[in-house]
Amino acid sequence: MYTKEQVNHLQEKTTELLNSSTANFSKEIILDLRAVLRFHEYRYYVLSEPVLADYEYDQLFRLLMQLEAAHPELVTPDSPTQRVGNSLNQSFVTVPHLVPMLSLDNSYNAEDLKDFDRKARELSGLTEIEYCVEPKFDGASISLIYENDMLVRATTRGDGVEGEDITQNVKQIRSIPLSAPFSSKGIQQIEIRGEIILSKQAFDAYNNKLVQQGLAPLANPRNAASGSLRMKDPKEVAERNLDAFLYHVSYFILTVNTQQALTTHSGSLNLLWEMGFRSPKEEKVVVQGIEGVINYCLDFEAKRDNLPYEIDGMVVKVNSLELQEKLGMTSHHPRWAIAFKFKARQATTKLNTIEFQVGRTGAVTPVAKLTPVFLGGVTVSSISVHNEEYIQQKDLRIGDTVLIERAGDVIPQIVQAMPALRTGDEKNIVFPTVCPVCSSELFKEEDEAVWRCINIECEAQVVERMIHFVSKDAMDIKSFGEANVRKFYELGWLKDIPNIYHLPFDKIGAMEGFGKKSVDNLQAAIEASKQQPLYRLIYALGIRFVGETTAKTLANSVNHLLDFTHKSEEELLQLEDVGVKVAKSIQVFFHNHQNVEMLKQLEKIGLQLVNTKKETTIGGSLSGQSFLFTGTLTKFKRSEAEEKVEALGGIILGGVSSKLNYLVVGDDAGSKLEKAKKINTIKIISEDDFLELIK
Repeated sequence: MYTKEQVNHLQEKTTELLNSSTANFSKEIILDLRAVLRFHEYRYYVLSEPVLADYEYDQLFRLLMQLEAAHPELVTPDSPTQRVGNSLNQSFVTVPHLVPMLSLDNSYNAEDLKDFDRKARELSGLTEIEYCVEPKFDGASISLIYENDMLVRATTRGDGVEGEDITQNVKQIRSIPLSAPFSSKGIQQIEIRGEIILSKQAFDAYNNKLVQQGLAPLANPRNAASGSLRMKDPKEVAERNLDAFLYHVSYFILTVNTQQALTTHSGSLNLLWEMGFRSPKEEKVVVQGIEGVINYCLDFEAKRDNLPYEIDGMVVKVNSLELQEKLGMTSHHPRWAIAFKFKARQATTKLNTIEFQVGRTGAVTPVAKLTPVFLGGVTVSSISVHNEEYIQQKDLRIGDTVLIERAGDVIPQIVQAMPALRTGDEKNIVFPTVCPVCSSELFKEEDEAVWRCINIECEAQVVERMIHFVSKDAMDIKSFGEANVRKFYELGWLKDIPNIYHLPFDKIGAMEGFGKKSVDNLQAAIEASKQQPLYRLIYALGIRFVGETTAKTLANSVNHLLDFTHKSEEELLQLEDVGVKVAKSIQVFFHNHQNVEMLKQLEKIGLQLVNTKKETTIGGSLSGQSFLFTGTLTKFKRSEAEEKVEALGGIILGGVSSKLNYLVVGDDAGSKLEKAKKINTIKIISEDDFLELIK
């Protein structure tokens, strides 16, 4: 539809308009805004290849609305503000909605919500309005029609007037009932709206499956859910474990002589729950006045990452259905509802260069250096791009415009490059053949995607191993941290792990920023680490493939850490959760002369190489029983539960196998539960069952 020259021109206009405002208005700006918005709607809805973050699109849309409101004589019927964006896929049959599916107006702060409330009060003549507030799910919108209690049609949002018929695909979603007892409420026909989502756990499980098949992982749960609805084979849809929240009744017909079934929006959510749908009944709140709305939205934003699914904001609706009818709607959105959008988690920026960093196991990780962009409350300027295969799968190039996303307010990632915006000046990313730190030749295992430096004296590896050693989950040396490890290394006071216990505290005390108290705290933390149990020391050593659970297994299999120098690979394979890769890695570590000498030095310094806790768990009420936890636990932290199991003589496993005795299942359990169901000897229990068991 667009030539390359048009694409480049419109992208330049996008950047220019994002920095614009109503202050420098001209008729040409309105024309430019319309052209730019049409272009981005086409990229997003038709091609499913957006080149702009949602927040940036919203900014442009709001700017156009402001200008058209100030200059109504310039409004035209084909303006993006006068219709809902088109997302029809011609490979599906399109059918009309009983009631148009309009977009929601967006707000980003308390002032926007107050302005929405002011307009609603002015139109209604009320001094205070009752609102219902619920999560804004980040998925794919759907409309369901039930007639005489049976599901007869499911459609996508489409262009808001018509949608794609996806009934067969929706029938694969088990949280959507094929029949519901609406007739018990006197309802003959009903159209309900909702969102198809993919839980975080289901998304991770499906991506792991793709990776194992050698396929590229999906970018995010929303894209995965949206793409699933348009798949030709319903069986493939079923494999993705989609879920659905239903949150709005848009239309219903009552049987003759039946009283009005619904009077409030919150009542409709309760009805849907009662009818067997997953509605946000428990996440919603009904409040009087806008201040309560604002407080609830802000509180919910702080805990959004604790939810098992993604949300990108809250939806605020006038609770009274009669008042909704009175307030009515514009051609674009209802006047009785608004979306409060959380801080942006997607943005576009430039990939300027790639730096190759070496980790503690020698893994060489490419890190993308970006033009700094503010995202989700922080400025993002660099993102790990994992390995050579990841770069190839996403077709990343230096100079690309990329869409980035900040998942869980923690880990930013590149969602995709935007080839349509390339100018021809972009450069391919060339992976190095030698270590960027010590110049040793890099090596890659046949079954791995990672290139490694195998020189264990490589400076980068030495420093990273020490950073891992002092970290919280390892030896937990408080007041140390990465910055101090690097600083002391540069000063020549820290050359290897044993040096940690021989630091010149008199010199440290003379440094700027180190007072007597901070030096005393550091010295005390280093001394206290000598008493850490053996499993923490094993984990702190940074042996490849050995995590915390495996470290505990290893610690409980020996009386002294150096016993591993005499263990064969066959003996190691007899241990729980130790496979061929882990066994070989352990053997390599304990047959390295330098590592053995380091451990002897640590023992002389006073660290615990003897398993002093080994005997204390024998004879406990869970002695010899193995456990694994899966899903979201609500009654206790997973770490606390695992410690309780071990204190009572039980064993924690890292995965489902025939050696597992108990699988403790929390909310939204995924692949582990399905795998456990196929092994008859595994007892699948709830959190309450577990608490009863440990009594």
